[in-house]
Amino acid sequence: MGNFDGVHLGHRTVIEAARQAGGAPLGIVTFEPHPRQFFAPDAPPFRLMNSESRANRLARLGVDHLYELPFGPVLAGLSPEAFARDVLMAGLGVAHVTVGADFVFGKDRAGHVATLQDLGRGFGFGVTAVPLLGDGGQDYSSTAIRRSLTEGRPRDAGRILGHLHRIEGEVVHGDKRGREFGWPTANMRMDDLHLPRLGVYAVVVEVLTGPDRLSCNGVASLGVRPMFGRNAPNLEVHLFDFDGDLYGQHLSVGLVEFLRDEARFDSVQTLIDQIAADAQQARAVLAGA
Repeated sequence: MGNFDGVHLGHRTVIEAARQAGGAPLGIVTFEPHPRQFFAPDAPPFRLMNSESRANRLARLGVDHLYELPFGPVLAGLSPEAFARDVLMAGLGVAHVTVGADFVFGKDRAGHVATLQDLGRGFGFGVTAVPLLGDGGQDYSSTAIRRSLTEGRPRDAGRILGHLHRIEGEVVHGDKRGREFGWPTANMRMDDLHLPRLGVYAVVVEVLTGPDRLSCNGVASLGVRPMFGRNAPNLEVHLFDFDGDLYGQHLSVGLVEFLRDEARFDSVQTLIDQIAADAQQARAVLAGA
């Protein structure tokens, strides 16, 4: 049980501890939207992955069931005892609950691990608290991942995640300028997601749906396209050696290495030349990755 934003190595340790507890199917209890979105709706986007991406990642880890509890005034108002009784015992019928050592729950975050263990004894389910995992004196956390991404260090983020940081979503229609320039791109929105450092990245891409399901390398621009007066960040991905229609399909784009900051160019031709240089650099990076 937890938020599992990013599904990083610490989260995976909690999941494996639950798997080892045995005696029942392995399920994840999480919250949607993230409680932080409910309590601070006007805060800048912070999530590392949307609900779809989290579900995909958890499925890869062999989770049998995913329970996304709707987080709103009702759930936020439950006392720790009411949450354990009405949600965990009566609602889900849990046999055992595994959480991280810093887990808190209930109204005003009043419940801690010791609270959950006491309630579990009373309601007939076991509780395991998994110590926080870390490296080099730093705990593995979603906060540390966000910091690495903000600073343009996707490889460091990947070391905490245990996998590449991936942006997943539907390909939407854009201005189609990339196609006009000879560099067609698949465009993806960044709604409600934490923004990594704006700029150009070497990426690996999985096409998750449609007739062209495949994995390939590419180069991506994450930004606001300053030459063309845009201000809503999006991700534009050019897939190497691919020629197909991806509109409406879902992609998973893994950030491998930051190449350069977003920039404004003096002319369209200068921009095209830079895109070609970016693609060449990305190919070289990915060949050695």
